[in-house]
Amino acid sequence: MITRKALPRRTLLRGLGAAVAIPFLDAMSPAFASSTVPGGAPVRMAFVYVPNGMDMRNWTPNYTGQLQELPRILKPLEPFKQDITLLSHLTHNNGRALLDGPGDHGRCCGAYLTGVQPRKTMVDIKAGISCDQIVANQVGNKTRFASLEVGLEDARQAGDCDSGYSCAYTNNLAWRSETQPLPPILDPRALFERLFGKGAELSPEARVREGKFRRSILDFVTEDTRKLQSNLGPTDQRKLDEYLSSIREIERQIEKAEKDNSRIDPGMAKPYGVPADFAEHFKLMSDMITVAFQADITRVLTFLVTREGTSRAYREIGIPDGHHPLTHHMNNPAMMEKVAQINT
Repeated sequence: MITRKALPRRTLLRGLGAAVAIPFLDAMSPAFASSTVPGGAPVRMAFVYVPNGMDMRNWTPNYTGQLQELPRILKPLEPFKQDITLLSHLTHNNGRALLDGPGDHGRCCGAYLTGVQPRKTMVDIKAGISCDQIVANQVGNKTRFASLEVGLEDARQAGDCDSGYSCAYTNNLAWRSETQPLPPILDPRALFERLFGKGAELSPEARVREGKFRRSILDFVTEDTRKLQSNLGPTDQRKLDEYLSSIREIERQIEKAEKDNSRIDPGMAKPYGVPADFAEHFKLMSDMITVAFQADITRVLTFLVTREGTSRAYREIGIPDGHHPLTHHMNNPAMMEKVAQINT
């Protein structure tokens, strides 16, 4: 059905202090509209950073041209290979020492998106504006958040993290200016509340009280949802239902992670809301990244999977050794095999 009416792109479902952005629906653009015109599907940019390097023997294809059989590390992407452009044999010269001595891990994360050689210092840090922020400065006014910065591990912003390089280089991908990094959000609850509701600034105890009061963010937008669905076609109704179900599932996962954490006594203060299981933490954050893109909350994102030089173990895949020590394998076949497994 062709109509001159279109659902506003920024339609929200509201209720009792909660506001849920909804995903891009067919009803948000006129019939036959091209994706190149206003109202078309947005173009997104995300940088996902995995530290400590890749086993390039199992990463780079031994051929050029259209992707055929993918190398071992890229095998999980096999169903999507027709949507992938794989670039190889590139270099980033400003990530090298260039007479600054040791500190590869301190340099590489800081140089990755800035393209400059980070100043070797722990005090007067200096890198450069990162390319994600260059894009965010151009398109960020179209979304609630010009960009989002997400991470999973240790966001210490001061001190020496590698041979005289500040931890600010190691723990940040995004740089608003040459001296101002943008720290990533690590806590799933904090990211959820940043995307969907207030509370990120509250103490853990206050958040618990707030959570009991609000129960589920979706419980308060039920009436709005019913009204909206009555005006949508079958395809849009399915999209909206899938989207709201994914938000509900994220809420459930966060609650489960917090309950699981409450049973663990590590003999120290527990981080609020961060799952003890790394794979669960990763899934929660990547699910929310997906939702943020679906709802057009942001179009620019950086995801620091773990920090450079990390020695975390991947016991969930049967590797108790630290990631970083394994990469200093000295051509030991057993260690190289474990690195390939971690990369995959």
